[in-house]
Amino acid sequence: MDQAKEGDLVYCDPPYSDSQTILYGAQAFSLQRLFDSITACKARGVHVALSIDGTKYSGRKLCDIAIPDGLFEREEFVNVGRSMLKRFQMDGRSLEDHEVHDRLLLTY
Repeated sequence: MDQAKEGDLVYCDPPYSDSQTILYGAQAFSLQRLFDSITACKARGVHVALSIDGTKYSGRKLCDIAIPDGLFEREEFVNVGRSMLKRFQMDGRSLEDHEVHDRLLLTY
């Protein structure tokens, strides 16, 4: 991200704080450091797209992420289907209540 120049696009897909830390051992990942890097990119005119926790349980739960005010210009929710984590945990049972929407945050 430090090498990105004005007009470049950086796509970030960090471990999702609501579920992926248990899957990928990403406990040492710092979301605040990522937000700091995104802030620096935005100040240089670099566009950033961040895919992060959105909703789960078919939209009944919005994952609570402290997102700095004013850092992102737009927020979209992308339907990504059934929960990957629940596929492992439910072992063939119905996943109708476990549709997931990722949050896509854009600095532009």
